[in-house]
Amino acid sequence: MTAACIAHFPLPINTLGETMNDVRKSPKVLRFITGTALVAGLLIPGLPGAAEPVAVDTRPTAVVSLGDNGISGEGAGDYEPGTRGENGDWCHRSVHALVHKTKLAENTINIACSGSNSAHVSLAGTVHYTEGSQAKRLAVIAKEYQVTTVIVRVGSNDDPAFSATVVACIYAYLYPDKPACADNLRPVWANRLAAMAPKVRTALTDVKTAMSSVGYTAADYNLVLTSYASPITENMDPAWQKGCPFRLSDAKWARTEAVPQLNQALRGVALEVGARFLDLGRATEKHEACSGGADPTNEWQTQITVDPWELVHGELDPEEEHRAAESFHPNATAHKKIGGCMTEFVNSTASYAICIEGADGELHPIRAVLNG
Repeated sequence: MTAACIAHFPLPINTLGETMNDVRKSPKVLRFITGTALVAGLLIPGLPGAAEPVAVDTRPTAVVSLGDNGISGEGAGDYEPGTRGENGDWCHRSVHALVHKTKLAENTINIACSGSNSAHVSLAGTVHYTEGSQAKRLAVIAKEYQVTTVIVRVGSNDDPAFSATVVACIYAYLYPDKPACADNLRPVWANRLAAMAPKVRTALTDVKTAMSSVGYTAADYNLVLTSYASPITENMDPAWQKGCPFRLSDAKWARTEAVPQLNQALRGVALEVGARFLDLGRATEKHEACSGGADPTNEWQTQITVDPWELVHGELDPEEEHRAAESFHPNATAHKKIGGCMTEFVNSTASYAICIEGADGELHPIRAVLNG
């Protein structure tokens, strides 16, 4: 850089310290000023302050999670005050949620909300359980903190309608003379996933827009889309099936077809928007609900939490309806395991990995190829 170039620098060098105070919350501007001043200082020895380090972003770092019940911590218990039904907020954000089990930043912030769909994550003017756009809230957080990682899990409450799917499968179990729920859902499942994909894409695009609106570039943070683990398995012992009222054939369809196909659709969206993708399809393998037989302590998924007959026939009272939402979600143990896998994944260079249990009993990201 020549002296002539420095003469055209848009901000007087001798007022740089004062200017910094005005732009500290704009990472994009901060990088521009810091980088230019450092070059000027290196090329012109004796420039006032050249030997001193220029101001850097001193905001505390944070990792933030957005999305639905799968990431809010529904089913993991110990929900944060204000999300347990107070004033109509049933977001059920657990202190055990996976974001709080990561080791990626100084702070962990969970703004996911149970029951959310893609529109609730996006910049749309939607309201869910009294809470507005998660992407807009992310932008506010990204001003206060230096956000290094954004984790998103969403999609199951869009067209796949997982909650309704679960109820349909329980209904089939209670009425053996009726068709299996897999027989009814298999023909329409692909269309549901195809309808879901553009909604998730919009949500992720809006997350990126929210971050860029406060000065972040794509290189400033990790954007990770994560997926779902199958909560049930056909390998459960029918003798201990009370907590998982599903036909074994339907449980097999869910584990080997429905959930993998959902995750594949999400993987495609991640590729389109340039997000990293962590597949949790096998994260609770051999630890699904009701897989522990007489000893459920080794299960990483929550069994049904209400009477299945009352659930299917709409006979739950309001409190039970919210308690029913805890059914068939990762428990606190699962969130801890997944949080560890997420930490390893983000710290790696992989764009796509699958969480699989290792010999040490912990989940580890196995690198895969993200090719659509």
